[in-house]
Amino acid sequence: MQNTTEPARCLHCHRILRSARSIALGYGPRCARKIRNAAVDTCDHKAQQIASAQELIEDGAIILIRCNVFAAVSTDGTETHLVHMRCLLGGEQQAGGEDVVTAGALQAGLAVAGGGVGDAEAGLRALYARYAAEPDRQAPWARCPQAAAVVAVTAPGKPLTIAWCGDSRAYVLVRGTVQRLTDDHNLRRVFPACDGRPGGNRNIITSCLGNAESDGEVKTRYGHPAIETVTRAAEDCRLLLASDGAYEPLEDSCRKLADYLIGDLREAARDFVQAAIDHAGPHVDNATVLVADIRP
Repeated sequence: MQNTTEPARCLHCHRILRSARSIALGYGPRCARKIRNAAVDTCDHKAQQIASAQELIEDGAIILIRCNVFAAVSTDGTETHLVHMRCLLGGEQQAGGEDVVTAGALQAGLAVAGGGVGDAEAGLRALYARYAAEPDRQAPWARCPQAAAVVAVTAPGKPLTIAWCGDSRAYVLVRGTVQRLTDDHNLRRVFPACDGRPGGNRNIITSCLGNAESDGEVKTRYGHPAIETVTRAAEDCRLLLASDGAYEPLEDSCRKLADYLIGDLREAARDFVQAAIDHAGPHVDNATVLVADIRP
Protein backbone atom coordinates (compact mmCIF):
# COMPACT_ATOMS: atom_id res chain seq x y z
CA MET A 1 0.00 0.00 0.00
CA GLN A 2 1.35 3.43 -0.93
CA ASN A 3 1.59 5.96 1.89
CA THR A 4 0.46 9.51 1.12
CA THR A 5 1.29 12.62 3.11
CA GLU A 6 -1.40 15.24 3.70
CA PRO A 7 -0.16 18.58 2.32
CA ALA A 8 0.29 21.53 4.67
CA ARG A 9 -2.73 23.83 4.64
CA CYS A 10 -3.33 27.41 5.72
CA LEU A 11 -4.77 27.63 9.23
CA HIS A 12 -7.17 30.33 8.02
CA CYS A 13 -8.47 29.45 4.55
CA HIS A 14 -7.25 25.81 4.43
CA ARG A 15 -5.67 26.21 1.00
CA ILE A 16 -2.55 24.13 0.31
CA LEU A 17 0.69 25.90 1.28
CA ARG A 18 3.59 25.58 -1.15
CA SER A 19 6.43 27.87 -0.05
CA ALA A 20 8.69 26.92 2.84
CA ARG A 21 8.03 30.27 4.52
CA SER A 22 4.25 29.85 4.38
CA ILE A 23 4.47 26.27 5.66
CA ALA A 24 6.62 27.40 8.59
CA LEU A 25 4.26 30.30 9.32
CA GLY A 26 1.09 28.26 8.91
CA TYR A 27 -0.58 30.89 6.70
CA GLY A 28 -0.42 31.90 3.05
CA PRO A 29 0.78 35.43 2.24
CA ARG A 30 -2.75 36.77 1.74
CA CYS A 31 -4.09 35.40 5.04
CA ALA A 32 -0.95 36.52 6.88
CA ARG A 33 -1.53 40.03 5.52
CA LYS A 34 -5.18 39.95 6.62
CA ILE A 35 -4.09 39.02 10.13
CA ARG A 36 -1.55 41.84 10.29
CA ASN A 37 -4.06 44.36 8.97
CA ALA A 38 -7.17 43.08 10.80
CA ALA A 39 -9.48 46.05 11.44
CA VAL A 40 -10.60 45.71 15.05
CA ASP A 41 -11.07 48.13 17.91
CA THR A 42 -7.69 48.22 19.65
CA CYS A 43 -8.02 51.58 21.40
CA ASP A 44 -8.16 49.94 24.83
CA HIS A 45 -4.92 48.02 24.30
CA LYS A 46 -1.27 48.98 24.35
CA ALA A 47 0.87 48.55 21.25
CA GLN A 48 2.82 45.76 22.95
CA GLN A 49 -0.39 43.87 23.71
CA ILE A 50 -1.58 44.15 20.10
CA ALA A 51 1.80 42.95 18.84
CA SER A 52 1.64 39.98 21.23
CA ALA A 53 -1.84 39.07 20.01
CA GLN A 54 -0.74 39.24 16.37
CA GLU A 55 2.31 37.13 17.19
CA LEU A 56 0.07 34.49 18.79
CA ILE A 57 -1.99 34.23 15.61
CA GLU A 58 1.03 34.09 13.30
CA ASP A 59 2.66 31.42 15.48
CA GLY A 60 -0.46 29.28 15.20
CA ALA A 61 -1.29 29.75 18.88
CA ILE A 62 -4.75 31.06 17.94
CA ILE A 63 -6.44 28.78 15.46
CA LEU A 64 -9.83 29.11 13.79
CA ILE A 65 -11.51 25.80 14.59
CA ARG A 66 -14.89 26.32 12.93
CA CYS A 67 -16.90 29.38 11.97
CA ASN A 68 -16.34 31.78 14.93
CA VAL A 69 -14.67 29.19 17.18
CA PHE A 70 -11.07 29.73 18.20
CA ALA A 71 -8.52 27.74 20.18
CA ALA A 72 -5.89 29.97 21.80
CA VAL A 73 -2.74 29.10 23.75
CA SER A 74 -1.30 31.65 26.18
CA THR A 75 2.10 33.20 25.50
CA ASP A 76 3.86 31.01 28.06
CA GLY A 77 2.17 27.87 26.75
CA THR A 78 0.62 26.92 30.10
CA GLU A 79 -3.04 27.79 29.43
CA THR A 80 -5.48 26.86 26.68
CA HIS A 81 -8.44 29.13 25.93
CA LEU A 82 -11.44 27.88 23.96
CA VAL A 83 -13.73 30.58 22.62
CA HIS A 84 -16.97 30.23 20.73
CA MET A 85 -18.92 33.23 19.45
CA ARG A 86 -22.02 33.05 17.30
CA CYS A 87 -23.26 36.21 15.58
CA LEU A 88 -27.03 36.60 15.56
CA LEU A 89 -27.69 38.59 12.40
CA GLY A 90 -31.23 37.54 11.55
CA GLY A 91 -30.03 34.85 9.18
CA GLU A 92 -27.96 37.27 7.12
CA GLN A 93 -24.23 36.94 6.51
CA GLN A 94 -22.17 39.86 7.71
CA ALA A 95 -20.25 41.62 4.96
CA GLY A 96 -16.55 40.90 4.62
CA GLY A 97 -16.68 37.38 6.00
CA GLU A 98 -12.96 36.60 5.95
CA ASP A 99 -12.02 39.94 7.50
CA VAL A 100 -14.66 39.43 10.20
CA VAL A 101 -13.19 36.02 11.08
CA THR A 102 -9.68 37.47 11.16
CA ALA A 103 -10.87 40.33 13.35
CA GLY A 104 -12.50 37.80 15.67
CA ALA A 105 -9.23 35.91 15.98
CA LEU A 106 -7.41 39.11 16.87
CA GLN A 107 -10.03 39.95 19.50
CA ALA A 108 -9.50 36.49 20.99
CA GLY A 109 -5.77 37.15 20.95
CA LEU A 110 -6.22 40.46 22.73
CA ALA A 111 -8.26 38.72 25.41
CA VAL A 112 -5.44 36.24 25.97
CA ALA A 113 -2.35 38.38 25.49
CA GLY A 114 -3.54 41.79 26.58
CA GLY A 115 -6.03 41.43 29.36
CA GLY A 116 -4.23 39.23 31.85
CA VAL A 117 -7.19 36.88 31.57
CA GLY A 118 -7.09 34.10 34.14
CA ASP A 119 -10.61 32.78 33.84
CA ALA A 120 -13.52 32.69 31.43
CA GLU A 121 -15.60 35.33 33.21
CA ALA A 122 -12.87 37.97 33.13
CA GLY A 123 -12.33 37.51 29.41
CA LEU A 124 -16.01 37.57 28.50
CA ARG A 125 -16.75 40.57 30.71
CA ALA A 126 -13.95 42.52 29.05
CA LEU A 127 -15.50 41.88 25.61
CA TYR A 128 -19.02 42.58 26.90
CA ALA A 129 -17.95 45.95 28.34
CA ARG A 130 -16.10 46.89 25.16
CA TYR A 131 -19.11 46.25 22.92
CA ALA A 132 -21.54 47.85 25.38
CA ALA A 133 -19.51 51.07 25.35
CA GLU A 134 -19.78 51.55 21.58
CA PRO A 135 -21.63 54.86 20.91
CA ASP A 136 -23.92 53.32 18.29
CA ARG A 137 -25.39 50.99 20.93
CA GLN A 138 -26.49 53.71 23.34
CA ALA A 139 -29.72 54.72 21.56
CA PRO A 140 -32.85 52.98 22.95
CA TRP A 141 -33.80 51.53 19.55
CA ALA A 142 -30.31 50.88 18.21
CA ARG A 143 -30.03 47.80 15.99
CA CYS A 144 -26.43 46.57 15.88
CA PRO A 145 -24.97 43.07 15.43
CA GLN A 146 -25.15 40.98 18.59
CA ALA A 147 -23.69 37.63 19.56
CA ALA A 148 -24.40 34.78 21.94
CA ALA A 149 -21.09 33.66 23.40
CA VAL A 150 -19.69 30.90 25.58
CA VAL A 151 -16.08 30.90 26.76
CA ALA A 152 -14.10 28.08 28.36
CA VAL A 153 -10.69 28.48 29.99
CA THR A 154 -8.57 25.67 31.37
CA ALA A 155 -4.95 25.12 32.39
CA PRO A 156 -3.01 22.13 33.80
CA GLY A 157 -3.90 21.56 37.43
CA LYS A 158 -6.56 24.29 37.44
CA PRO A 159 -10.37 24.02 37.32
CA LEU A 160 -12.36 24.48 34.14
CA THR A 161 -14.16 27.84 34.10
CA ILE A 162 -17.11 28.58 31.83
CA ALA A 163 -18.76 31.94 31.20
CA TRP A 164 -21.64 32.73 28.88
CA CYS A 165 -24.21 35.22 27.69
CA GLY A 166 -27.03 34.12 25.41
CA ASP A 167 -28.08 30.60 24.49
CA SER A 168 -24.84 28.98 23.34
CA ARG A 169 -24.12 26.10 25.72
CA ALA A 170 -21.31 24.18 27.36
CA TYR A 171 -21.51 20.47 28.16
CA VAL A 172 -19.02 17.93 29.49
CA LEU A 173 -18.98 14.20 28.76
CA VAL A 174 -17.81 12.32 31.84
CA ARG A 175 -17.75 8.52 31.94
CA GLY A 176 -20.33 8.25 29.19
CA THR A 177 -22.76 10.80 30.65
CA VAL A 178 -23.33 14.29 29.25
CA GLN A 179 -23.76 17.06 31.81
CA ARG A 180 -24.95 20.53 30.84
CA LEU A 181 -23.06 23.35 32.55
CA THR A 182 -24.88 26.46 31.31
CA ASP A 183 -28.40 27.83 31.68
CA ASP A 184 -29.78 29.62 28.62
CA HIS A 185 -30.39 33.35 28.61
CA ASN A 186 -33.72 33.38 26.79
CA LEU A 187 -37.44 33.87 27.42
CA ARG A 188 -37.95 30.14 27.98
CA ARG A 189 -35.88 30.51 31.15
CA VAL A 190 -37.67 33.70 32.20
CA PHE A 191 -41.14 32.21 31.59
CA PRO A 192 -40.79 28.43 32.06
CA ALA A 193 -43.48 26.05 30.85
CA CYS A 194 -46.12 25.24 33.46
CA ASP A 195 -49.73 24.01 33.67
CA GLY A 196 -49.67 22.87 30.07
CA ARG A 197 -48.45 26.20 28.74
CA PRO A 198 -45.33 26.10 26.54
CA GLY A 199 -43.49 28.95 28.23
CA GLY A 200 -41.49 31.79 26.69
CA ASN A 201 -39.94 31.81 23.23
CA ARG A 202 -36.56 30.09 23.45
CA ASN A 203 -35.38 31.91 20.31
CA ILE A 204 -35.53 35.33 21.98
CA ILE A 205 -32.35 35.73 23.99
CA THR A 206 -32.17 37.97 27.04
CA SER A 207 -28.44 38.64 27.16
CA CYS A 208 -25.69 38.79 24.54
CA LEU A 209 -22.53 40.52 23.43
CA GLY A 210 -23.58 43.88 22.04
CA ASN A 211 -26.20 44.49 24.75
CA ALA A 212 -25.54 47.84 26.45
CA GLU A 213 -27.33 46.94 29.71
CA SER A 214 -25.42 46.32 32.92
CA ASP A 215 -25.57 43.17 35.05
CA GLY A 216 -28.04 44.81 37.39
CA GLU A 217 -30.27 46.08 34.60
CA VAL A 218 -30.46 42.67 32.95
CA LYS A 219 -31.14 41.01 36.30
CA THR A 220 -33.93 43.46 37.12
CA ARG A 221 -35.58 42.82 33.77
CA TYR A 222 -35.06 39.08 33.37
CA GLY A 223 -33.99 37.65 36.73
CA HIS A 224 -30.45 36.69 35.71
CA PRO A 225 -27.24 38.72 35.25
CA ALA A 226 -25.85 39.63 31.84
CA ILE A 227 -23.02 37.13 32.24
CA GLU A 228 -23.01 33.94 34.30
CA THR A 229 -20.19 31.61 35.14
CA VAL A 230 -19.57 28.14 36.49
CA THR A 231 -16.40 26.45 37.74
CA ARG A 232 -15.75 22.73 37.52
CA ALA A 233 -12.99 20.82 39.28
CA ALA A 234 -10.24 19.48 37.04
CA GLU A 235 -10.94 15.97 35.75
CA ASP A 236 -10.74 13.96 32.54
CA CYS A 237 -13.71 14.94 30.40
CA ARG A 238 -14.72 15.87 26.88
CA LEU A 239 -15.91 19.46 26.51
CA LEU A 240 -18.62 20.50 24.06
CA LEU A 241 -19.41 24.13 23.21
CA ALA A 242 -22.44 24.41 20.93
CA SER A 243 -24.73 26.96 19.31
CA ASP A 244 -28.49 26.49 19.60
CA GLY A 245 -28.62 25.37 15.98
CA ALA A 246 -26.43 22.43 16.96
CA TYR A 247 -28.00 21.17 20.18
CA GLU A 248 -31.69 22.02 19.68
CA PRO A 249 -32.42 19.71 16.71
CA LEU A 250 -30.86 16.75 18.50
CA GLU A 251 -32.54 17.37 21.84
CA ASP A 252 -35.88 18.07 20.15
CA SER A 253 -35.52 14.69 18.41
CA CYS A 254 -34.78 13.01 21.77
CA ARG A 255 -31.27 12.09 20.63
CA LYS A 256 -28.54 11.41 23.17
CA LEU A 257 -25.77 13.94 22.73
CA ALA A 258 -23.25 11.45 24.10
CA ASP A 259 -23.75 9.28 21.01
CA TYR A 260 -22.19 12.03 18.88
CA LEU A 261 -19.21 12.74 21.14
CA ILE A 262 -17.21 9.53 20.80
CA GLY A 263 -14.04 8.80 18.89
CA ASP A 264 -11.74 11.28 17.15
CA LEU A 265 -12.36 14.91 18.11
CA ARG A 266 -12.60 16.24 14.57
CA GLU A 267 -14.89 13.42 13.47
CA ALA A 268 -17.06 13.89 16.56
CA ALA A 269 -17.49 17.59 15.78
CA ARG A 270 -18.38 16.87 12.16
CA ASP A 271 -20.80 14.08 13.08
CA PHE A 272 -22.50 16.29 15.68
CA VAL A 273 -23.04 19.15 13.22
CA GLN A 274 -24.18 16.87 10.41
CA ALA A 275 -26.66 15.14 12.71
CA ALA A 276 -28.00 18.54 13.82
CA ILE A 277 -28.52 19.59 10.20
CA ASP A 278 -30.16 16.27 9.32
CA HIS A 279 -32.64 16.55 12.21
CA ALA A 280 -33.43 20.25 11.77
CA GLY A 281 -35.65 19.69 8.75
CA PRO A 282 -36.73 22.92 7.05
CA HIS A 283 -35.71 25.00 10.08
CA VAL A 284 -31.95 24.40 9.84
CA ASP A 285 -29.93 27.04 11.69
CA ASN A 286 -26.27 27.84 12.12
CA ALA A 287 -24.82 24.71 13.75
CA THR A 288 -21.41 25.32 15.32
CA VAL A 289 -19.62 23.16 17.88
CA LEU A 290 -16.23 22.88 19.50
CA VAL A 291 -15.17 19.54 20.96
CA ALA A 292 -12.06 19.24 23.12
CA ASP A 293 -10.60 16.74 25.57
CA ILE A 294 -9.74 18.27 28.95
CA ARG A 295 -6.97 16.74 31.06
CA PRO A 296 -6.35 17.76 34.71
